Amino acid sequence: MAAPLYELSEIKLIIETALLTSPAPLQLAELKKLFDEDLGAETLRKILEQLRQDWEGRGVELVSVASGWRFRAKPEYQQYLDRLTPSMSPRYSRSVMETLAIIAYRQPVTRGDIEEIRGVTVSSSVIRSIEARGWIDVVGHREVPGRPALYATTRQFLDDLNLRSLSELPPLEEIGAMKDL
Repeated sequence: MAAPLYELSEIKLIIETALLTSPAPLQLAELKKLFDEDLGAETLRKILEQLRQDWEGRGVELVSVASGWRFRAKPEYQQYLDRLTPSMSPRYSRSVMETLAIIAYRQPVTRGDIEEIRGVTVSSSVIRSIEARGWIDVVGHREVPGRPALYATTRQFLDDLNLRSLSELPPLEEIGAMKDL
């Protein structure tokens, strides 16, 4: 039986380096490409969990999001990092946020569905602004006259909110309670 090509400590360093330098989250399949020998998915998960533990107590953490694994600043330190790049983050109108929430919680939905729920017409610019951000996409067309586009959220939406899946969104009741504050 051949000796393993890599020591565990070296594997961890290689994965850590790839994750720290990657501009986007990395999936297990991408992490496997780093090595000549075949590392199983379970082995990779264990190593990622060890890395996550290694970084505990620091300002950066290893997280799993919809598109894979990535390092990110812990949320409690984001306010300090924002001082380095004081550019204004985009502010979204109430109509944009309501439209996005309807899509996220009811997807796939048509523009007509959104208008019915909101009780007002949805402007094309609202849909375009959410699409431009990469948070929604057309995933099909409803089989009715006019074949309206069906909208759903994207992996980018989940990644930007640091979620692995839509099931991690807060319950609607919780959002309603926050609105009343």
